[in-house]
Amino acid sequence: MTGRVVAVNLGAVTEADWAGDASGRSGIDKRPAEGPVLFRADGVTGDFIGERAHHGGPDQAVYAYAEEDAGWWAAELGRPVRPGNLGENLTTYAVDVTGAVIGEQWLVGSALLQVTKPRTPCTTFAGFWGVPDLIKRFTARAMPGAYLRVLREGEAAAGDPVRVVERPAHGVTIGEVFRALNLEPELLPRLLDAADLPESLREKARRRLGSRV
Repeated sequence: MTGRVVAVNLGAVTEADWAGDASGRSGIDKRPAEGPVLFRADGVTGDFIGERAHHGGPDQAVYAYAEEDAGWWAAELGRPVRPGNLGENLTTYAVDVTGAVIGEQWLVGSALLQVTKPRTPCTTFAGFWGVPDLIKRFTARAMPGAYLRVLREGEAAAGDPVRVVERPAHGVTIGEVFRALNLEPELLPRLLDAADLPESLREKARRRLGSRV
């Protein structure tokens, strides 16, 4: 499957009462960059991350969201949702982000990325959008976007192709992981089959399954 990059987005420092960081700063307001951007193992060059206890790190180096899914939110809310408005670093087109398999590898520009986990909505996200019940609505819609780790550092820019170059056979998707953890606990056993899922989520699934594992 080949899609393309709509935009690579970088967060600036935003100070607000709703910001999750203890200092009241957030990097959720991301804007399209001009020209190529370097994707590194520890994140996207030039991107500000406020609350590092919950954002960033190797398993969350890049956050991707599909333009098509953002379009659904634009229609739902009756207002434009532009690249970066979901807090995503990578806005994609013709890439099945929700259907991406955990451990799947994407060649984006010259960077090699690997799908790791879905995004969990937070109060900072709701505050940024000014939609008090956004967490509930975002969860119910179950189009969470995908975090990715950087397997090979490289540059990407708007217009670059997004190629899926490897897909694990287990078939556990971003959407399944999100629904298992938030909506459909009967899916939890599936998470144990996804070897590339971050260990913290595998352990969460084990705890919830308890004696059934």
